[in-house]
Amino acid sequence: MSTPGATARNLMASGSVSEGVESRRVALDVLDRVDRDGAYANLALPSRLAESELDARDRGFVTELVYGTLRRRRSVDHLVDRHVERTDVELRVRNALRMGAYQLRWTDVADHAAVDATVSAVPKRARGFVNAVLRKVARDASTYQFPTDALRLSVPDWLLDRLRSDLGDRAVPVIEAMNERAVVHTRPDGYRQDTASQEVGRLFAEVADGSVIADLCAAPGGKATHIAGLLGCSVAALDRHAHRAKLVDDAADLTSTAAMAVVADATAPPLRPGVFDGVLVDAPCSGLGSLRRRPDARWRITADDIGSLRDLQFDLVAAARDLLRPGGILVFSVCTLTDAESLHVDDRVADAFGDLLPVALSEPWEQHGRGGRLLPDRFDGDGMTAFAYRRSP
Repeated sequence: MSTPGATARNLMASGSVSEGVESRRVALDVLDRVDRDGAYANLALPSRLAESELDARDRGFVTELVYGTLRRRRSVDHLVDRHVERTDVELRVRNALRMGAYQLRWTDVADHAAVDATVSAVPKRARGFVNAVLRKVARDASTYQFPTDALRLSVPDWLLDRLRSDLGDRAVPVIEAMNERAVVHTRPDGYRQDTASQEVGRLFAEVADGSVIADLCAAPGGKATHIAGLLGCSVAALDRHAHRAKLVDDAADLTSTAAMAVVADATAPPLRPGVFDGVLVDAPCSGLGSLRRRPDARWRITADDIGSLRDLQFDLVAAARDLLRPGGILVFSVCTLTDAESLHVDDRVADAFGDLLPVALSEPWEQHGRGGRLLPDRFDGDGMTAFAYRRSP
């Protein structure tokens, strides 16, 4: 695995890219939307890029600026705030300082180019202030030692504490891995999907061709279409919202697979019980395993969110079990790393359903209780936890 920031440095080393003022203006527009409007970066960024006239390389640069600045927000605020006494810094100026500090610490863009182009991207009235602060930041940005791991890793204290509790010594390497730039993986059928999500689909590999599968939390359709393509089977893909179900239809059209969207509540699916060869419950969760691809998620999730969905996760597994035929395979997965959203849910499953027998997961899955998990410090993808069960007669 590459060292932290290495990908960003390679991407931004070119002078022609690093000197682009317009790229920084576009990046600031997205950062402002995330902060001002509560927009999600993975939605706001493509929308803003589509409005721009930037070429492919500059779009990649903007993506790195936005994702990197959001990912390192706590760290860059610390670097900046050592040199700012004012409390009335307007949003765009604050984001410019963050973006400038990110370039100075985590990229190979020359200091003068990072400062000058960032200054040029803010309103004229603020340029003197931004210039003065960033030049102070530049003096020790590359060597400064953060006083705590949470500041260095740019995560809330509670998040680091929780992962240390659940992952032990691997918590820090896992977060360091999730601070890397995400790599885009494209399946042979043209669909872009993280490798961890693809491993979830492969847990159905033993199900025979032509089987019937249900995916109870299917949108946007990545896992449903992957399973359908792997097995040559039909997948009933549920989502309770029509606009999200349409994403499943779009994914099925792109991949030419038999994944059929159904608008329905997955806790009470309008499907025939006891006949499905496989059922997937890729349940709603805190998403702490996908911080690499969702850089702003670490600032949206709170400590109270952990475990708040356990009842829903269990109810979804219960609904899935009713759909499953004897001998069929049920997979419960979550893109998070906490015990509360994985082991504790499986404990309830074990107590409630003696006919759901655990199936051991093999490499690349690491054993985790009766299931398995993928941790980003050793697996090149999102963090993921999964449990597979076979329904006995």
